[in-house]
Amino acid sequence: MNFASDNTSPVPPQIIEKIKAVNDGYQISYGEDEYMHELSDRIKNIFEKDEATVFLVSTGTAANSLALACLSNPWDTIFCSPVSHLHQDECNAPEFFTGGAKLTLVGQTDKINPSELNATILSEETRGIHGPQRGPISITQVTEKGRCYSLQEIHQISEIKSKFNSKLHMDGARFGNALSALNCTAAEMTWKAGVDAVTFGCTKNGLMGVEAVIFFNNKHAREFELRRKRAGHLFSKNRYLSAQMLGYLENDLWLDLAKSANSSAKNLAALLSSLSYVKLHHQPDANIIFADMPRRMHQQLLQSGVRYYLRNGSFEGDLDESLTGRFVCSWSTTGKDIEELSAVVKKFIY
Repeated sequence: MNFASDNTSPVPPQIIEKIKAVNDGYQISYGEDEYMHELSDRIKNIFEKDEATVFLVSTGTAANSLALACLSNPWDTIFCSPVSHLHQDECNAPEFFTGGAKLTLVGQTDKINPSELNATILSEETRGIHGPQRGPISITQVTEKGRCYSLQEIHQISEIKSKFNSKLHMDGARFGNALSALNCTAAEMTWKAGVDAVTFGCTKNGLMGVEAVIFFNNKHAREFELRRKRAGHLFSKNRYLSAQMLGYLENDLWLDLAKSANSSAKNLAALLSSLSYVKLHHQPDANIIFADMPRRMHQQLLQSGVRYYLRNGSFEGDLDESLTGRFVCSWSTTGKDIEELSAVVKKFIY
């Protein structure tokens, strides 16, 4: 019963088989393999954008940071949520890879509010040459709190981007989960809504380790290639990255994996919602649940082998104190996992 993170899940067998399939003979290195060319065409088709350029790296940190480095100058500031990965979980990688661009936090929550964004951008470039200049905006889809930006919200943020002649980046670490939740196309959630570049995240949805950076025009293509090489993120045997993603996209496996994770989260949310002593922060949009419950219940879940993260406090202390747990369902979460958790909570006496 592991609900700690979708990062902890195994790799689907279809991906392992695809890697085996390309492990024969010789291929041109450094991203010129035939599989990369096939993948690029396939992604362009999925995103309905022939002008798109596609690059692979192995981590989300590299994908986000290198993409933003192409969209900003060292003297700019990047606008993001205070709970975004850019701010909380990238160990200052965006600042490092951009050569010094700072982060300006918008609002107090996981989703950037358009009016707050407008006010925050207006507050910059007020000191002439002495202050940071207005740079790109970055939003996370699905957010770190498990919510999705609606298409309307993305359009609203894009309108502000255009007003200030800025750029819009989407950290799509859980891109497939968001797409499944919104029931829209990849194009509708990105460039048709005004997104300039997206981190097409795949590792959290089952892959061994590959993320795609997609620019919706070729303006930044050469720069990204140089930055990726300089940063040490250009794989020699790129075919093994290409293979993972080809297997991922084949027969819409990526969407099936995301739908499975989202469905499991809905079932888990229904279970937790049925308990009077549990309070969900909100019904899950995708595959992440935040729930408040007394410490005694957290202790029982831990002792019963349930794995997840506490977001405040520790397992030791006042048994009646309410603490927040984060539960994440992955593609490999099964109905049996939910049933076993149900059996545990039904034994709990509050």
